[in-house]
Amino acid sequence: MTAADVLREAQTDGKALAGKVALVTGGASGLGRAMALALAHAGARVVVADLDARAGREVAHLAGGTFRPCDVSDLDANRALVAFAQEVYGGVDIALLNAGVATGCGVGDDFDPARYRRAMGANLDGVVYGTHTVLPALRARGGGAIVATSSLAGLAAVPLDPLYAANKHAVVGLARSLGPALAPDNVRFNAVCPGFAESRIIDPLRDMLSEQGMPVIPAELVADTVLRIITGDGTGECWFVQAGREPEPFRFRTVPGPARPAAA
Repeated sequence: MTAADVLREAQTDGKALAGKVALVTGGASGLGRAMALALAHAGARVVVADLDARAGREVAHLAGGTFRPCDVSDLDANRALVAFAQEVYGGVDIALLNAGVATGCGVGDDFDPARYRRAMGANLDGVVYGTHTVLPALRARGGGAIVATSSLAGLAAVPLDPLYAANKHAVVGLARSLGPALAPDNVRFNAVCPGFAESRIIDPLRDMLSEQGMPVIPAELVADTVLRIITGDGTGECWFVQAGREPEPFRFRTVPGPARPAAA
């Protein structure tokens, strides 16, 4: 089901996301902007959260929602964001934990502790804090859906940016583990793992991608995939979004079990 299908369903029989309340972190641009607009078109009331107040308010206006400034690397800011959504809309049903930044350093001579902490704070702490603070609100509504933005860097080795790969792999690990762990609360937790998609993060890479003939994935395709995840029934899944391929959950290989002792 694409975003257009979801919208048509909402328009024809009032289902899909009509009446749902959604939080979108990193919602001022790129993937977050596309997600916020797609959710709104599907009938959800949207709270756009970002550090960029000007762009965030613009997206909230387009989505018919509200804006709340939020530094996702701060636990109290996440608490305040959820409380704001509950105050304005009465609760939360969906959380898209999308905020993220590029790392900007490696582990060798170019290692920068401040850049490292900034990346881990946004890309991993933001998902952990966001999940921790929104769970009581979702439980109060009888359940809900969380989708965290990871990356293809969370599914494969990235020698040129190992720290980015590390925090994105951590998000994948959270999704796979929290999916079954939160199922008893009727809360579904999944991750979306786009390749080089339209966002600020790829700005320094655009020339390189163009020279190598690598297409940039439209942000709307990622948003379509997120809507498919939200309106589906899976949990603990990590959906890849890659140019020229149909998005779907990544099929992880089973971890080898212990070897059996040799027969005497």
